Amino acid sequence: MTRASKPPAPPAPPADADVATRLATVRGVIDAAAHAVGRDPAGVSLVAVSKVQPVEKIRAALEAGQRVFGENRVQEAKAKWPELKARYPDVELHLIGPLQTNKVKDAVALFDVIQTVDRERLAEALAAEGKRQGRLPRLLVEVNTGEEAQKAGIAPADVPAFLAACRDSHGLEIAGLMAIPPAEEEPAMHFALLADLARKAGLAEVSMGMSGDYDLAVRMGATQVRVGTALFGERLKPATEAAPEPIHEGAEAGEG
Repeated sequence: MTRASKPPAPPAPPADADVATRLATVRGVIDAAAHAVGRDPAGVSLVAVSKVQPVEKIRAALEAGQRVFGENRVQEAKAKWPELKARYPDVELHLIGPLQTNKVKDAVALFDVIQTVDRERLAEALAAEGKRQGRLPRLLVEVNTGEEAQKAGIAPADVPAFLAACRDSHGLEIAGLMAIPPAEEEPAMHFALLADLARKAGLAEVSMGMSGDYDLAVRMGATQVRVGTALFGERLKPATEAAPEPIHEGAEAGEG
């Protein structure tokens, strides 16, 4: 795909706005984008990306009514979400970053949705762990729409075969597709590709769009948008981060 100028970013709240104000702004943008193309805004889920955010900001979002959150790393999520989920049992927690197979047990126990199923080894591990625990999160397949060597994800041409393998070989029900477009390319063509792949596969969920382009993603059919910076402000840099499996080395995280 060719490079092109990126669309203007969605309207942003003032830099000093509190989380509740930011949340209202983002929801307003989603509503306007949905109405612009004749969609019901209720059909778009806002995934608040809380990676590396202090618990105080997450609590502020919870108190403002936000209930769907995304985390990139299992270990970080384990440290802060069990207590929060106990207090807010209607929270839906998404894993939107790469999943190492040695973290599958914890991921299946903690998350309600895993958006980054991207290889058959992981599909096999999820199926086995789901049977052991008697529960399995809702699953989305990550698609590498730009076919970037440094990123994880299934190549677009391989999506039908991978979905069939998940279903027929591992007994997994896949709910939808997720993608992170290349940073230097016009996202619209990647959004259109992902939505078309989901439509052809008969999948209802399409996770695409982040803080810089989530309004465009909604107009192009996203049922989930992953927004972090626009909701919480700039993320704090963690002191250390565990390295993902080699297959994900250099890959972008799935947050906005």
